[in-house]
Amino acid sequence: MPIQELPPQLINQIAAGEVVERPSSVVKELLENSLDAGANRIHIEVEQGGVRRIRIRDDGCGIPRHELALALSRHATSKITSLEDLERVASLGFRGEALPSIASVSRLTLTSAVAGEGSGWRLRGDGGDRFDDPEPAPHPVGTTIDVKDLFFNVPARRKFLRTERTEYGHLEEVVRRIGLSRFDVTLDLSHNGKSTLRLPAASSQAERDHRVAQVCGQAFIGQSVFIEQAAAGLRLEGWMGLPTFSRSQADLQYFYVNGRMVRDKVVSHAVRQAYQDVLYHGRHAAFVLYLTLDPVLVDVNAHPAKHEVRFRESRMVHDFLFSSLHRALAELRPGARPAAGEPAAGEEPTLAATMPTTGPVVPVPAVSPSSAPAHSPSGRGSGGGYGPGPVRQGSLHLPVAESMAAYARLHPEPDRSADSAAEPVDHPLGHALAQLQGVYILSQTVDGLVLVDMHAGHERVTYERLKRAYWSEGLKSQPLLVPETLAVSRAEADTAETHQEDFRRLGFEVDRAGPEQLRLRAVPSLLSGGDTATLVRDVIADLKAHGLSRRVEAQVNALLATMACHGSVRANRRLSIPEMNALLRDMEATERSGQCNHGRPTWVSLSMEQLDRLFLRGR
Repeated sequence: MPIQELPPQLINQIAAGEVVERPSSVVKELLENSLDAGANRIHIEVEQGGVRRIRIRDDGCGIPRHELALALSRHATSKITSLEDLERVASLGFRGEALPSIASVSRLTLTSAVAGEGSGWRLRGDGGDRFDDPEPAPHPVGTTIDVKDLFFNVPARRKFLRTERTEYGHLEEVVRRIGLSRFDVTLDLSHNGKSTLRLPAASSQAERDHRVAQVCGQAFIGQSVFIEQAAAGLRLEGWMGLPTFSRSQADLQYFYVNGRMVRDKVVSHAVRQAYQDVLYHGRHAAFVLYLTLDPVLVDVNAHPAKHEVRFRESRMVHDFLFSSLHRALAELRPGARPAAGEPAAGEEPTLAATMPTTGPVVPVPAVSPSSAPAHSPSGRGSGGGYGPGPVRQGSLHLPVAESMAAYARLHPEPDRSADSAAEPVDHPLGHALAQLQGVYILSQTVDGLVLVDMHAGHERVTYERLKRAYWSEGLKSQPLLVPETLAVSRAEADTAETHQEDFRRLGFEVDRAGPEQLRLRAVPSLLSGGDTATLVRDVIADLKAHGLSRRVEAQVNALLATMACHGSVRANRRLSIPEMNALLRDMEATERSGQCNHGRPTWVSLSMEQLDRLFLRGR
């Protein structure tokens, strides 16, 4: 078959295959155009999940009559004029493909008016590459795009669409995602003539919280913290869910780069790494986060539908995201609790309704190294008096904790078990009253009570101390008596050779032994008994994908976590009031103490207001 130029209609339909996957894709492209046009209010009407009809009306700047036909032409846009503009794209759309692609697979009507003109103008299309002349049409300043019978002329594509309910679900999720990207714009969505979602414009923090709650649920707002971090020209802000509000799937993760919703592997990896030490196995974090950086540092032209971006300095972005989230999680300590949801009007509170959420929501400033408990001449920390003593693992000799009795002798505290109820102590975790079934500590706070899982709390305290002690010395290498030769691919060998310095920092000594061979001469001392060959290959994969690897740190921490678990106070051990209070004070000063090493919550609280509701007091 000879080479020939494709007809415009076929070109548009090919482009539609990349841009228009389903009705939700149409809504995404049209909403982004409305936002770029400066709209403050956008109304979306859909029928039959968007397959039958999608009508989007905005109050943006509008399109002049002489540009209507041009707007439906491929690669025609008002948003970029040069390569310099493309390298600093600030708008959501810029490729000039969305409208002509949508028009090629639907019956599209475009109506628009601009300020100063006496009338609006309408342009109709019927799935072809030719359009009638614009005709006058009454319309306020702004634009309405009416898309009917999607894929009517491409039946093969229409067969891939799902049920009305499924398609509408995807469409509504797009509206929700865009609603979280622009708090200053009101969005109204109706389906089959019924209003289904209304997101009013939000300016104050309380209004923004309310919009996030509309999209993500009130429980997310009650179990999240708002963070703001900035460094090296990067800014991160938004809501990050507490580890105790984890999900079985990654279905509550919203990330925006310069206001654009994206799915990016660098971002996903950084978030997973930040939450790794506090999430239960197999669980996923929930978050609504916004990254702002110079447009020059991010390529938004990496995907036809603009779902993905490419960072120029991906390692810097990864490190910034990881350190910001990791630090925020570390600062979550006992000191505040989320407000419990109020029962609906006329509804009686139940135990489930009044049970508190676990862990704090307001970050408390981290304790600096200089303010940490001083160490005694014996080398044992004065802040942990409830463990079985030192733990030895290979060359590692670290003080896990003292015995509870020894701690009580060093730090005498009056036993106020009899009168503590009358004199509550103003500590975030309160003052211990009793031990329940040898497992939980019952503590009284200024405004209620706290239940602490004794083993889980001590496990986190011990684990954090082990990590501080181990990593303060740096990773130590252990030379192998007989170097190990690893068979790898040429690309893996190239990566290892390029990143030799990174391997040295991780405690490895690796050099190239051939085109597809590596020689392993030294490994991290704490991991010397493990499957280091597999670990080396995993590190290489990380270095290729992200430019860095934290697998060694993760494996070391996993061993330290196991040691902490075995070195922590066990259930059914009787503790005195001073011993229990010693644990509470240590938890208050320990990073990430809201969860144990396995991601389980360490404490829950009930305020007096919640207790009164539970027992119907005052009614």
